[in-house]
Amino acid sequence: MTTTTADAPVTYGPLQFPGRAGLTLWQFDRARRLGLIPGPDAAGGRWRAPVFDDVLARIDAIRHAVGTMPDVGAVRAEEHLAERFRMTVHSGTAAELARRGHLPVIGDHKGHALYCGLALENLTDRRKVERASAAGQLHLRDGAAQVLGIRETDLDHLLRAGLLTPAATTRSWWNKHAVVQLYRQADLERLTRSRRVDWAAVRATPKGHRSPLAALPTQKKPTTAP
Repeated sequence: MTTTTADAPVTYGPLQFPGRAGLTLWQFDRARRLGLIPGPDAAGGRWRAPVFDDVLARIDAIRHAVGTMPDVGAVRAEEHLAERFRMTVHSGTAAELARRGHLPVIGDHKGHALYCGLALENLTDRRKVERASAAGQLHLRDGAAQVLGIRETDLDHLLRAGLLTPAATTRSWWNKHAVVQLYRQADLERLTRSRRVDWAAVRATPKGHRSPLAALPTQKKPTTAP
């Protein structure tokens, strides 16, 4: 129990509360997000002693409910899944799982998505991960052209016509200031079924010859109101 002495304040701040309760900051934040710890009930964003005492009485149940994994970025999430299921997990899998409603995005860190560690910990269906890895796999420009079976220069026409858009971006390995576009496997596969493109003709066009894709109309950019 809390006592009102010089060593035990009658209210607790956002660092004192988890520290004295034996919770890490991410456990504390998740417990609050899950409604296991109520919001501050005292001035200055602090908690009164009775609230702290109630949480302390439930601390084991709270630790169990919040899980053992903090919220993580895509790379760490995909590494975790690869290790758990002992399978190849492609870059882009975390975003694909989020797209399919299996792995919520709960925030960001320096512009990069943070995925819910509790949902990741509870994701035990290997088939969901396999499907997400297959559909969400990201390709660089040359890899995307290989999936489509076309020349890299043909890719520019598909982008110009709006038939293909990048799914994500990353920083270049050789130039940290350069942004590299990445293309999603499922988008590429869907494009191969488009009736707007004569794929046989495109793939049969030899290097140095004008691509049939050059005839595609350029997508008009949306105008913004003044």
